[in-house]
Amino acid sequence: MEPKGKEFLERLKSEVLVFDGAMGTMLFEAGLTEGASPELWNEIRPDVIRSIHKAYFDAGSDLVETNSFGGTRLKLAAYNLEDKARELNRLAAQHARSVCPPGKFVAGSIGPTGHLPDTFEPLGDISEEEFYENFQEQAQGLAEGGVDLFAIETMMYPEEAVVAIRAAKESTGLPVMCSMFFQWEKNQNRDRTMWGTSPERAAKILVEAGADVVGCNCGDGGPERAAGIMQAMRKATKGMLIAYPNAGLPRIQAGRTTYDLSPDEMAARYPAILDAGANIVGACCGSTPAHIARVAEVVRKRHAPRS
Repeated sequence: MEPKGKEFLERLKSEVLVFDGAMGTMLFEAGLTEGASPELWNEIRPDVIRSIHKAYFDAGSDLVETNSFGGTRLKLAAYNLEDKARELNRLAAQHARSVCPPGKFVAGSIGPTGHLPDTFEPLGDISEEEFYENFQEQAQGLAEGGVDLFAIETMMYPEEAVVAIRAAKESTGLPVMCSMFFQWEKNQNRDRTMWGTSPERAAKILVEAGADVVGCNCGDGGPERAAGIMQAMRKATKGMLIAYPNAGLPRIQAGRTTYDLSPDEMAARYPAILDAGANIVGACCGSTPAHIARVAEVVRKRHAPRS
């Protein structure tokens, strides 16, 4: 099956699309334990992975992302799985593709490596070339499995995101979405990446690097801050924007991490995100198919296809 990246970009010109919700939250519900590799479940529990993707499609998602957030060789090394990088990414894409309905899309998830560039002295330890090779290998594995586009996400600093964008586009030619992790600096009432980049500056850098869609996901501000980040990014670009915040703040209850926004409470924040110019909306940590179902209702009621 040919990738539908061009169709995806064309749809964005006339529609607001709905992304999916958290993968990790659903995996923990299914029995994944702390310290285990989520990506290994593509090999040992494919039934669970496929059922999660199907649940999000059934809830109203127009596109879902693969179970490959930590799928770079650098990240998988913590589990001694680095030599399985390409295969685990290929499987991740195949599982999502196998349950993707007609007219829907699969995005290959690419997350940060957890390392810093060697130019970040004295903490950096990875060269730009090694970053590129890691992201290239992951992107190629995902493309072999049948993704339509990429979701480069939860990036902490633009330098790594730029290399990931380049590697994905140059090695596959598929469209790329790229979202940053923003922290709300409450005392100054502003949103910044962990390394101090503003939403406006981040959007400009990511677009110049070749991203087709830019935006935010996760972060400690949740959906309350996403609208402001969208407004700021809209000042810097006329391109497509995506927002998929986490379901509020995490809390530890009986040894488990939970998030404080119910599906209805979360969906109530989405009109402001849409009004701020988001072209794609979804959710991140703590969200479930129930959250996405309510978000999809908001989108469908407010945004009929644009002529």
